[in-house]
Amino acid sequence: MFKFAFIELLAMWAIWFYPFLRHRFWGPKRESNVMAPHGTWGLLLQTAGMLIVWIWLPRSPEPFLWRMAASMILAPLAVVLGWSCVRHLGKQLRILAGLYPDHELIRTGPYRLVRHPVYLSMFLLMLATGLLLVRWPLLLLAIALFIAGTEIRISAEEGLLRERFGKEFEDYKGKVPAYLPFVR
Repeated sequence: MFKFAFIELLAMWAIWFYPFLRHRFWGPKRESNVMAPHGTWGLLLQTAGMLIVWIWLPRSPEPFLWRMAASMILAPLAVVLGWSCVRHLGKQLRILAGLYPDHELIRTGPYRLVRHPVYLSMFLLMLATGLLLVRWPLLLLAIALFIAGTEIRISAEEGLLRERFGKEFEDYKGKVPAYLPFVR
């Protein structure tokens, strides 16, 4: 069962990354007119959290069945959410915080449920990996780093959105949680 869960997990990571890589390397090249450079620190912390669940040793012994099952449910959920985000963001998809001259405030699809669903999909994929591969203390460290990075990135992005969209963004922020559904 573990081998099957691990192969599924690898496949889910590859499938999750595909639309982001496709956009980055083969998508339209657009120049931002506004950037938030401190968001890069958030990306580095998120990446550190994700690396912990992949490369830190010693590995967990073969996980309990419930951990494998949770991993096998969370990973595909993360992929579906990630792909939906890419579809709804369209030409506004970015890796680092910034705004294009024609940037729009997206509130459709998964953006109706949370303001930053890409981060939720990343978190779900990291959690699926951690449940399958590492012991609890390392998973908790990875979660803490990821959440710290996510908060930094959200602060950077929302500062830009607040400047550009003003009350429209504040109204949206007041109605929709940041990246965890039902948590304000």
